[in-house]
Amino acid sequence: MSEEQATSDASAVALASIIVRADENTAFRVFTEQIGTWWRRGTHYWNDSARGLRLEFEPGLGGALREVYDEAGDDALEIGRITDWVPGKHLAYTWREDGWEDGTSTQVDIRFEPVDDGTLVTVVHSGWDRVGHGADGYDRGYEEGWNELLGWYADAARAVNADA
Repeated sequence: MSEEQATSDASAVALASIIVRADENTAFRVFTEQIGTWWRRGTHYWNDSARGLRLEFEPGLGGALREVYDEAGDDALEIGRITDWVPGKHLAYTWREDGWEDGTSTQVDIRFEPVDDGTLVTVVHSGWDRVGHGADGYDRGYEEGWNELLGWYADAARAVNADA
């Protein structure tokens, strides 16, 4: 890999944002506590879409993000570990796909910022240089994916806000 490619890969990010019609604490709760409802089953956003029942966060610093395959939660794939957990403000965690080399992960950083119409939720997904060969274009693909996922998430936040 040339020095120019390494610099380019290291600076590549998937960036997505959306304004949700909820205060920042509600927006954070919907993202974390209800990820298992808004992250749609059977889509290509799963490591095992045929078996995946839900995604779930183990809350707090050091907790896990898991793709769960049985009701009890005993059969699951750990996708990442939470590196920052500040309710209503900031969530960060590592991210990995099942087929990636052991120990390889990227970083997802999510900010929740109050705006006039609700909360601006911004996702910055970085670290593509760590994935290695074959990761070219992952940042672009993940950016498209995050934009679709945030649309589903905003729908869930809107529904929670309507019920309040």
